[in-house]
Parts: sequence; structure tokens; C-alpha cells
Amino acid sequence: MPRSHARANSPQAPDMELRFAGPVWFWRGPAPFHFVTVPAAESEMIHDVAGIVTYGWGMIPVRVTVGSTTLSTSLWPKDGGYIVPIKKALQDSESIAVDDVIEITLDIDA
Repeated sequence: MPRSHARANSPQAPDMELRFAGPVWFWRGPAPFHFVTVPAAESEMIHDVAGIVTYGWGMIPVRVTVGSTTLSTSLWPKDGGYIVPIKKALQDSESIAVDDVIEITLDIDA
């Protein structure tokens, strides 16, 4: 599988599809969350379209696919890049735990 790629726009296809793998990490915060950090190269690609896809505060709406599960969420900006929240529904359906390295597909519509 290629590390990342952008796919041409069509009525059924997102404007950008990125694929990468990364470890799941835990942020305790006021409410606990699990995340995967988007690699630098993919973050740069997202940054290039961020101005037209963000709904504010740097949040980028995406469809996330892990295994056979796809759901909607938003990328969070962090340290000049982005992080992917790994929702509880995704953790449960794909048996994902902290420190698991998972393959992610992000679909971003501009």
C-alpha cells in the first residue's frame, strides 16, 4: 500500500485520500481521548487544503477508515500537524488498544 496519495475528484471520490500507519496514544485531559498522529508529509498535504476545508479552530472534517470500519470525525491541529481522534466506536469495532499500530485511510472533501 502506498504511504499516501491524493485521488482525483469524482462524484463518488473524496478530493483527497491519505493512507498511513501509526501508534495509538492516550491523552488523559479533562476528557480522555485516543489519537494517532498524522505523519509530517501527510500533515503538509492537509495543510495545503486546510483553508478551504476547515470549519474553524483548524479542525478538518474527515472520514476515517480502519479495517472494515469507516466513521466521520475531525482532525485536530497539534504542534503544526494534525492528530486523528480514535473514537470509542472505532476502538470497539476494530479491537484497537493504546500502543497498537493501525493503518488509517483519511478521506477529505474540499
